[in-house]
Amino acid sequence: MILYNVTIGIDKEIEIEWLNWMKTEHIPEVLGTGFFIDHKIFRVLGHDDPTTTSYSIQYFASDISLVNSYLTNHAPGLMQKHQMKYRDRHVAFRTLLEEVQ
Repeated sequence: MILYNVTIGIDKEIEIEWLNWMKTEHIPEVLGTGFFIDHKIFRVLGHDDPTTTSYSIQYFASDISLVNSYLTNHAPGLMQKHQMKYRDRHVAFRTLLEEVQ
């Protein structure tokens, strides 16, 4: 199992609107590409910045080649859409993890 994790720090002033957009638009678009079999959303605890809240958006795929195809063919456009909508109101970083049996 491969985990594509996107950690996002979002300004508290727009957190509720952003989270709703993620749940109703962005995540369904990512899942709609067909490369991921599941997802989860976690709020990061112990975050010290009083102006932002951080979230971990986790997408699960059965194989690294699926994630690589997503990153090549779909991620750039979806990342740009997020960037344009929340321009200076967020920071994001991405991590790929492989499950160890």
